[in-house]
Parts: sequence; structure tokens; C-alpha cells
Amino acid sequence: MTKLRLAIVGAGPAGIYAADILLKAERQFDVSIDLFEQLPAPYGLVRYGVAPDHPRIKGVITALREVLDRGDIRIFGNVRFGEDITLDDLKQHYNAVIFSTGAIRDADLAIPGIDAHGSYGAADFVSWFDGHPDVPRTWPLEAESVAVIGNGNVALDITRMLAKHADDLLPTEVPDNVYQGLKASPVTDVHVFGRRGPAQVKFTPLELRELGELRDVDMVVYDEDFDYDEASLAAIQTNKQVKVIDRVLQEWRTRPGVNNAGGEASRRLHLHFWAKPVEVVKDAEGRVAAFRYERTKPDAEGGVVGTGEIREVPIQAIYRAVGYFGSPLKDIPFDERHGVIPNHEGQVLAADSNERIPGIYATGWIKRGPVGLIGHTKSDAMETVRHVINDQSEWWRPAHPEEEAIPALLAERGVRWTDLDGWHRLDEHEMALGAPHERARIKVVPRDEMIAISRGE
Repeated sequence: MTKLRLAIVGAGPAGIYAADILLKAERQFDVSIDLFEQLPAPYGLVRYGVAPDHPRIKGVITALREVLDRGDIRIFGNVRFGEDITLDDLKQHYNAVIFSTGAIRDADLAIPGIDAHGSYGAADFVSWFDGHPDVPRTWPLEAESVAVIGNGNVALDITRMLAKHADDLLPTEVPDNVYQGLKASPVTDVHVFGRRGPAQVKFTPLELRELGELRDVDMVVYDEDFDYDEASLAAIQTNKQVKVIDRVLQEWRTRPGVNNAGGEASRRLHLHFWAKPVEVVKDAEGRVAAFRYERTKPDAEGGVVGTGEIREVPIQAIYRAVGYFGSPLKDIPFDERHGVIPNHEGQVLAADSNERIPGIYATGWIKRGPVGLIGHTKSDAMETVRHVINDQSEWWRPAHPEEEAIPALLAERGVRWTDLDGWHRLDEHEMALGAPHERARIKVVPRDEMIAISRGE
């Protein structure tokens, strides 16, 4: 039986799960898999999109590590699709390709003033505090009062990182430049705004509960936000997750500091519900000066309507956490409206005709958009892989399927790629950096340093 060759572009959970599922289906065909990743290290948003004080969520890395450490998947890190390797290259060397490049850009928030100095996207801030090698090493943490727009887990992650005292991050893998930046932050108040009510939030109970456990941070909620309508009461009674969220919020209402009455902490975290963004107010120099919003109310159909009441909160910085968005890939169809590769259950479709393109597949957030938790990624990969297996008759017939052809091609182009052994070297180096400080690891941030350590240079 001829060994089939498959490329996967993107070494986050989606790509690794897809590779694992394919290899476990080897009974049906003999396949070898190469995983291409633009960063020198694998794991995608699990390494670079989850706050460093979330070791429980990062525990998924253990499962991903076990897949890679079997040694039956080759990794080519620090390889950029569209630059270092192209779709034409993949057709020359593989029978098919799965794209699992995720969604790492911020979705837009189209309100006046969002372009002010001091207005940021959540994804950029997350990349900074997670030590992503391709973002600046510094972040302008100069505001005493900050607004965060959004009611999802990413909004709570950045809220927690802004409000938490930097010393409480020291046991984590927070990079040193991030610790130093957060340590110098003058922040006293973080305001979180959501368009709908407490019973309609998108974050999970665990994320919410963690906010209330921050040292020297008062939780401030407002009684006016808890005048529940029938739909909210029904959600609390019938949905276990909503019930737990309500229980947490109700407990906060009993604490000192509720309704902005004060408290003894040096920092305050305010949750504002029923708040539709209207405008970011600028000062004379074009900097963020205030956040203007309209009070909303339930529309009896699960949505909200405006009340016409406009409010304003003075701030000096604002972060939009209204969702992630995919990025287009060279020579691959892209849906600009939804930020995904157009597809049917992972089979990529031509942008103009909606016809299937043989040999090209998608999985993860670049397939379905930035929805669902990491666990959803596995079932999503299974759906794509089922089509990959069934479509073999439509696959490409590569001219050079030899496994040694790819390292030769990258070497010829001067690409300093990293492999699995290189990731082990970097992993061990980071853990060694953390050991004297009783930390799990200290991340290496500069890309060139990551590459040099990985390649043993």
C-alpha cells in the first residue's frame, strides 16, 4: 500500500487533534503527517491565548504533548505558510492539506472614537502578556481607569490581568517583561461593560468566580442591573451554568463596595450590564477620555433594546473583547465577513462558486469561527477528518512525496525551521529558567532566541 502524505498547517489544538485522529484511523489507510507552524513552539492559543494564571486550562497541553511525543508526527516550526512554503509546494509533496490556523485578530467594534490613542484590541494585549514573540515587548499601562468591552471569557481574562496585583502572578509562567510592566501599572478601576444582562453573559462560572478571589480588589456590581425579567428568571431556574453565575453575582452584592459605596481595597473591578457601546470620547490630543454607552433593557424575545438613556464613564484606556477573527491565507478562499475559510463540514469551497476544492480542508476556528471551548475542537476535527478519509479519490498526486524532500526544500530556502527535538530543548530551557524561582517555567519571548535554543545554536 502506498503511504499517503498529509500536511497540516497550524500546530494548535485543532491541528494536533486532527493529526491524532487521522493516525488512529490508520487501519483504513497508511498516512504520514507533517505539521507546519509559523511560531517556533507548538500549541497555538493554548500557549499564547490563555492567561498565565490559568494552569487548569493549560493542562490541555499535557494531552497535546502526549500526541506529539509519540514521534509519529513531524513538526516544522518557524515556517510561514505563503512565504516559506506555498500551496503549490504542498501540492508537489502531499496528497492533501488541512488548515488549522485559528483566529488571532480582534473583531472590530464600529463606534466613533474607537481609533483613539489608548484604545486596544484584546487579542493584542493577550499576545503581549502571554509572551508572543511577534508583538512588542512593552505595553502602555498608564491608565488609572480602564474600560473592557465584552462579556466573554477573553474579556474576563484581560480584566483579571489588568486588576490583579503583579506579585500574585509570580508563581505562574508570566514573562519577566510582562511582570515588570504590570507591576508599574497605576490602575485603580477596571470597568467591564456588557450589552445584555447578568443572565445572558457568555463567560463560564469558573472564570467569574476567579475574579472575586483577587487579592486587594473590590468587586463592584450595581443593584439596578438585577431587576430580572421573566426570560432571565427562567434561564436561572433551568440552566445550571446561569444559576451558578447568578449565585456568584448575588454573593458579590452582599460585599462592601457594592453600588460604588466604597470598600477597603486599593483596586476596584466594576461590572456594568445593560450597556450598549455608543462612543469612545477623545480629549484634545486624541486620547481616550471617556466611554459613552446607552442603557438597554430586555426586549422580551431574548435580545435587548435601547432605552435612550446615555451615560458616560471617565477612563484613560479601553479594550475591546468582542471576539476573535480569522486571517486570510495566500491562495486559499476566505470569507471576509465571517473571518473563516468557506467550507462544508471542513471541505473547503471556492469563494465564487461554492464548489468543493479537492485536497484542501479546514478545522478549528478558521473553519467555524471563534466559538466553543477547546473541547469542541476535537469533535470539529473528527468531522473534517471523516471527509478527508472519504475523499481519497479526489486527492492530489504529488510529484515528490518523499519525506526527505521537505527538509531539503526548507534548507534550500534558508528557513531556520524547528522540529520536535527543538521544542523539547526549548521546553526544558524554559523550565530550567523557572526552577530557581519555584515557577513551572519562564517563557523565552524573542523569536530569534527561541529559534537558537531550539536548533541548539
